[in-house]
Amino acid sequence: MHPDRAFFDSLAEAAKAETLPRFRSGLRVVDKGGQYYDPVTEGDQAAETAIRALIEARYPDHGILGEEHGSTGLDREFVWVIDPIDGTRAFISGVPVWGTLIGLYQNGRARMGLIDQPFTGERYFADGERAHYRGPGGERVLKTSGCTSLSSAIMFTTSPHLFLGEDDRRYRAVESRSKLFRYGTDCYAYALLAAGHVDLVVENSLKPYDVGGIIPIVEQAGGVMTGWDGSRPEMGGYIIAAATPELHAEVLEILNS
Repeated sequence: MHPDRAFFDSLAEAAKAETLPRFRSGLRVVDKGGQYYDPVTEGDQAAETAIRALIEARYPDHGILGEEHGSTGLDREFVWVIDPIDGTRAFISGVPVWGTLIGLYQNGRARMGLIDQPFTGERYFADGERAHYRGPGGERVLKTSGCTSLSSAIMFTTSPHLFLGEDDRRYRAVESRSKLFRYGTDCYAYALLAAGHVDLVVENSLKPYDVGGIIPIVEQAGGVMTGWDGSRPEMGGYIIAAATPELHAEVLEILNS
């Protein structure tokens, strides 16, 4: 039996109780290390702990892949994929575009997902068939923009500085043909795409927990999300999310030319 929306909401509320009071609070930040500054806060850790406790109590036979507290049961039919604060750099900078990502994979395929934006009060949810919005302005079913041409597209990426060498050349070939490009917003860019406000997101260097909660929302709103080689996106890496198959195909061709 699949979890219902109420259970996803309970996970989001548990995380929110740990993250929102710590936002703009001057909390301690630790660098996890690596090529780039990779911050983690007690908010990340406490929120994931709260999410995992609820999942383990309700679905003890499910696996969990989490950013902060490791993974268990990745070979099971159902695996939860958790990013307690996607956009920790925004979080520690006081920028309100960070979110909590929770996805549910079945046999390796992303089936249900949630993007929660606690500070803005927006919640995006994919139930396995359709994607939904709840927040300021009420509730509605999500639908991507319908943009079919890169020359008409609004595109986002987290930062162009993440593209190096050949990756930078390929990315810039797409960016230069778009109508408008913007940087930042982390997971919020994908929420805006599902809601029809932007048309394209192009990224690299993503982990499974960066995309697990996002994939069902984009796809069930009518969008297309794959790797740069057209492969399934569940394991992260190089990602394209586009409003339509036509736009996706155009971008895929440019990235691989």
